[in-house]
Amino acid sequence: MVKISSEVVKILQTGGVGVLPTDTLYGLVGSALNKKAVQKIYKLKRRSPGKPFIILISKTSDLKLFGIRISTRSALVRDLKRFWPGPISIILECPNLDNKMSYLKPLDKTLAFRCPNVKWLNVLLNKAGPLVAPTANPEGLPLSQDIGQAEKYFASKVDFYVDTGTLKGKPSKIIKVENGKVKIIRR
Repeated sequence: MVKISSEVVKILQTGGVGVLPTDTLYGLVGSALNKKAVQKIYKLKRRSPGKPFIILISKTSDLKLFGIRISTRSALVRDLKRFWPGPISIILECPNLDNKMSYLKPLDKTLAFRCPNVKWLNVLLNKAGPLVAPTANPEGLPLSQDIGQAEKYFASKVDFYVDTGTLKGKPSKIIKVENGKVKIIRR
């Protein structure tokens, strides 16, 4: 199990960004609830401004933070339970996402969320809150499979690195669930 220091939690809570393993690959992470952290990650990744990030959450009730209200007996809850926790990112409508969260760049009032099935990562998410977590590489460059590669990309421009060795994962599958039907966006 990965041990995350209280210092890393504090850095994330106060708008810092870093590189750590996620449930799929190394991610460049920052608080999804902190505009400056999200903007810094866009800049570091050289990400196209119209492409929103996947947001890691620890539990479905975290969706309320993004204006998503779900009845416990709704079909959406059943769909979320089918896929979460796990390495599947789900695009959800965020019709109530207020203007102060427009920095998340929702496409057609939607954002992608993932609830990882990794105990230490969920502990971190419970303490630090939801995190944007794109892969730890500038857009268009190879994925970071280890911290050495991430350090070549970001050097001292990030506040911390958490090293767990080489990760040979792949980006999460992205799906959209509408009316009980699953549409695969990325395999």
